Amino acid sequence: MKIGFISLGCPKNLVDTEVMMGQLTARGHELTPRPEQAEVIVVNTCSFIDPAKQESVDTILEMAEFKKTGQAKRLVVAGCLVERYRGDIRKDLPEVDALVGTNQVEQIVAACEGDTVKAASSPYLYHDLTPRVLSTPRHFAYMKIAEGCDHPCTFCVIPQYRGAFRSRRFESVISEATRLFEQGVREINLIGQDTTCYGEDLGIKDGLAALLARLAKIETPFPKWVRFLYAYPNRVTQQLLDTIAGHDALVKYIDMPLQHSSRDVLKRMKRGSNGDQFLKLLERIRRTIPGVAIRSSFIVGFPGETEQDFDELCGFVKAAQFDRLGVFSYSDEDSSASFHLDGKVGARTINTRKRRLMAIQRKISKTNNKRLIGRQVDVLVEGPSEETDLLWQGRLATQAPDIDGVCLINDDNGHPLRPGEIRRAEITEAHDYDLVAGIIDEPEMSYRGPNRPLFPILSSHSSLPISRGQ
Repeated sequence: MKIGFISLGCPKNLVDTEVMMGQLTARGHELTPRPEQAEVIVVNTCSFIDPAKQESVDTILEMAEFKKTGQAKRLVVAGCLVERYRGDIRKDLPEVDALVGTNQVEQIVAACEGDTVKAASSPYLYHDLTPRVLSTPRHFAYMKIAEGCDHPCTFCVIPQYRGAFRSRRFESVISEATRLFEQGVREINLIGQDTTCYGEDLGIKDGLAALLARLAKIETPFPKWVRFLYAYPNRVTQQLLDTIAGHDALVKYIDMPLQHSSRDVLKRMKRGSNGDQFLKLLERIRRTIPGVAIRSSFIVGFPGETEQDFDELCGFVKAAQFDRLGVFSYSDEDSSASFHLDGKVGARTINTRKRRLMAIQRKISKTNNKRLIGRQVDVLVEGPSEETDLLWQGRLATQAPDIDGVCLINDDNGHPLRPGEIRRAEITEAHDYDLVAGIIDEPEMSYRGPNRPLFPILSSHSSLPISRGQ
């Protein structure tokens, strides 16, 4: 059968989609990026916040139309929305033929072929031998190193449907990464609900630091980048920072969602700490890793957030000088602990606070970018610009895929650019979030391009806030 996929939400969801596609191709099914040609359409959903839930429902209804106008005979809904609203989907969306929860990923074949999808017997986590079809551009990939979460954050519902934290086996991660590099991937992005907890459940001390050090030593015929996302502040150890600083292959980038800086708000979030402690941590990170780029994200409008709390947050962001920043509007999820807190903040106030905080960050970002003008940097070439055919675009190591700005290339130094190569460039212009640069070296003679196949999906987009504006 021809099967088409739509993956909504975060990169962790995208990895689940790629695992499901791997299961189906191993069974002999064919993938198609054209919904009108698909005999089965799978929508892998997100339900983290209200806009994500609405996007998921709208997408399901949109794909259901292809059962009337296209080749589709079955519509399968997978992912987080299923875990939270399985009964409601069955009741209110009769167009849906099968449901696959986050712990039923291995049963996607049964769901697509019309067989019974059984209840999950245990929490699911893929491994290095699990069939997987990558849908990202050939030069980078996401790799999940853990699943689930044990943190009690009151605003978050992820542990309810992703389960308790569990790490992949150390050698399983190394094996998959080695294979990806052999296939020509230049950049691996490690993901999990909290990557900094990696290995704790396996009894590995400083597990993430040990894993990163081992990944950095994998031999490749070309330069490689390894990055990790979603650090928890109280798990950022000195050993981890020293490891990042000590290996060229580990990009100098820390993604550490802090959520707020007010002691009172953080207490109600069950996160702990405060802005002063965070500033000390940021200073230690920058002292240990020269040139590091730090990204964070915050929630505005959390129940009980006063104007004083928000002003404190604004002052903290000005003091912290983050290179990248995302802002969430608080979403009052009925199954979260924060749903029962008093002091709810109105939608208009939340939107105003979000705009104010992003305006502050926009100035900081542009100032930081201007400091890069004239500097020579490595750029991972991605392809023609999404905004104009006249330019190509790439990313610095300090720009994560999908969530950060890009580096626009307006001069190839007389040598055609190739997606996936890492070139030396000089920054010539700085904008709010993006940079402009010209290539100053010649092509990588040893680079022949990635040799793994690319399987496009119908669409993929993130519900996360990005640092290129809202």
